[in-house]
Amino acid sequence: MSAAPTLRVERSLLRGGVLQLACSDEVGRGALCGPVTIGMVVIDSGTRSAPQGVRDSKLLTPEARQRLAPKIRRWAGAWAVGHASAAEIDEYGVVPALRLAGHRALAQLAEQGAAPGMVLLDGNHDYLTSPDQDVLFGAPTLLDAIPPVVTRIKADLTCAAVAAASILAKTTRDALMLELDAEHPDYGWRENKGYAAPAHIDALGRFGPTPHHRRSWSLPGVAAEAVTAGLASDA
Repeated sequence: MSAAPTLRVERSLLRGGVLQLACSDEVGRGALCGPVTIGMVVIDSGTRSAPQGVRDSKLLTPEARQRLAPKIRRWAGAWAVGHASAAEIDEYGVVPALRLAGHRALAQLAEQGAAPGMVLLDGNHDYLTSPDQDVLFGAPTLLDAIPPVVTRIKADLTCAAVAAASILAKTTRDALMLELDAEHPDYGWRENKGYAAPAHIDALGRFGPTPHHRRSWSLPGVAAEAVTAGLASDA
């Protein structure tokens, strides 16, 4: 297993004058159905080391994530999880939907009284800051102002607070997919959480897409005409 992530990067940003730092990661971008989800945790200069065992959520078993999630919620100065639905992904595109989910998470932090002066975002693309040409990107801007964003590739592997955010995002989205599995048990979402597992693709071929599928995508096993008809029936 890789070395445990630390707060070294986060503390360096805090020493630069940021009073509260929001650390963020996303899950669900590559799924065929369900929402994209953004997790955020807020830390400051007085935040202790992250709970033992915190890693990028992809490196942990479901049981380990479930054990860690309540510890992270107690540890963080504030935390939030925002979603954008499959319908919003179809309407705006996946990257603008990520921005929408992130804005929802930031709005939740504001409701808790948190005022992060910066966001540390996993990856190399700042999808939180609204582009100048919103007309090309579609998704509404929910907030008047977004804190400055710092991106870091593989921050979920090296930055403990980003890894903690990934665990909150993953456990929350997984719980939503379990609820949806009860409505649509044929697709195996309890196990595959909406990703392109063989059982999921087989069910798409046999039963077609549900309202929770991203029907603007080229869904495997589904003819384009069926997806178009499904979208039309929802209109």
